[in-house]
Amino acid sequence: MLKRVLVANRGEVALRVMAACRELDVETVAVCSTADRRALHAQAADRAVCIGPAPAERSYLDVAAIIEAARLSGADAVHPGYGFLAESADLAEACAARGIVFVGPPPAVLRLFGDKVAARAAMRRAGLPVLPGAEVSVESPAAVHDAAQSLGYPVIVKARGGGGGRGMRIVPDAASLEPAWRTAQREAQSAFGDSRLYLERYLAAARHIEFQVLVDGAGTSLSLGERECTIQRRHQKLLEESPSPAVDEPTRRDLGARIARAARAVGYRNAGTFEFLRDEGGAFHFIEVNARLQVEHPVTEMVTGVDIVKEQLRIAAGQELPGGGASAPRGHAIECRVNAEHPETFRPSPGTIAAFTLQGGTGPGVRIDTDLRAGGVVTPHYDSLVAKVVAHGRDRGEAIARMRRALTMTVIAGIDTTIPLHLRILSDPDFLAGRVSTDFLERFASGSRAAAGLPAGRGG
Repeated sequence: MLKRVLVANRGEVALRVMAACRELDVETVAVCSTADRRALHAQAADRAVCIGPAPAERSYLDVAAIIEAARLSGADAVHPGYGFLAESADLAEACAARGIVFVGPPPAVLRLFGDKVAARAAMRRAGLPVLPGAEVSVESPAAVHDAAQSLGYPVIVKARGGGGGRGMRIVPDAASLEPAWRTAQREAQSAFGDSRLYLERYLAAARHIEFQVLVDGAGTSLSLGERECTIQRRHQKLLEESPSPAVDEPTRRDLGARIARAARAVGYRNAGTFEFLRDEGGAFHFIEVNARLQVEHPVTEMVTGVDIVKEQLRIAAGQELPGGGASAPRGHAIECRVNAEHPETFRPSPGTIAAFTLQGGTGPGVRIDTDLRAGGVVTPHYDSLVAKVVAHGRDRGEAIARMRRALTMTVIAGIDTTIPLHLRILSDPDFLAGRVSTDFLERFASGSRAAAGLPAGRGG
C-alpha cells in the first residue's frame, strides 16, 4: 500500500481523502495557500506545506509547487481530489517523471478526455451513443453557421478543453450564434487558456445522468450505477441522487456494460464518471467523461457501500478490485450542495461563520461532509461550497424526508446559504414526482419569484 499521500487540494474534499487514508493507515500531507494556513484540512494532516499565496494560480494550480511539496515531505503519491489539478495531465506526467504515484487515470487518458472533441470521437468508436455535434473545431463564421444549421437549432456552444459550465452558451437561433460564439471564446480563453470551441445539439428538456465506474490496472471494471444530476444552475449541479428515477434495471445493466467496455478500450484506470443526457424519448447521449473523483460521489457510496476514495488509493497502489461487474443500488440517496450564496439571487456570500450547528446529522441515514465550523471563514478566493448534506433511505421518499430533517436541523449563521432553496425544491410537486429536466431550476425560480411579486428571470 502507499505510505504517504500528498492531498493536492483544500476544503472538504481534502478532508475526505485524508479520512480514507487514515482508514488505510496511510500518512497524509496537506498543501495550503497563505489564506488557508488555519484551515481544517491543514490541521488534520500529519504534515502541512504552504505552497503559495491565496490566488489559486499561484498555489493550488501550481504544478511545480505541488511537486516540490511532495518532494520535501517525502510523499510517494499525490491525490488531486476534484477541481484544481484533478484532471491535469501535466501534474500526472510530473509525478511519473519523479517516481511519484498519481492517484488517477494515466496522463494519456487525461489528455484524451481533456479534449472534448477527441473524447466524443473515441467514445463513438468504442460504441457509446454520442450526442450529435460538430466534430471539428470550427473557426470561421461561415463554418460555424453551416455546422449549426446542419445540427438544427437550438445548439449549444462548448469549450473544447473546458468544463464546469465555463465557455458554454445556449444558442436558440442563427441570429444569436455569432455573439454567443465570441463570448464563449473569450470565456474559454480566460478560464482554460484555450479558445477552441465546438457545437452540440441542445436538448431542451433533457435529464443529466452520469455513470460511475472503477477500473484497476488489470482492466477489471466495477460499475457503480448512475447518479441523477439534472437540477443545475448555469450548468453547475445543485442536487444529485442515486439511483435515477428515470433509469430502470435493464438500462442500468446495459449502459454500465457498454461504459466498462469503452473505458477498457482507451486504457482507463482508477475512478471515472461517464456523463450522458437522456432525451424526452428515453435515449441516452454521451457528452463527456470526468476523469476524477466527483463532488457527488457520496450518493454512490451510500447506495453501494463502496468507499470510492479507498478504492482509488488501492488501484493507484497496484491492487486489483475485489470483484468486477456491477453493484446494484441499495435504497436511495440524495445530496444537496450547500453553497455560500443567497438562496434567491445567488449572490456570493463570503464571510465569517458565526454559528455552525450540524444537528441535521443526528439520526440514521445522514452524512455531512464539510471543512467549516463556527468561526471559520468562507473566503472569496475559492469555491463557495460550505457543506454537502447526504441522506440515505430505504426508498426515495424516505431519503427526501431525511434530507428535509437534516437541512431544517442544520444552522449556519453569519453568511447566506442555499439551504432555503433546497428545502423549497424538496417540497416541489414536480421534484417529488421525479419530473425534472435541466431547465427545472429556471422554471422553479421564475415561479417562486412570481409568487413573491418579483420580476421573472434568474438572479445571480
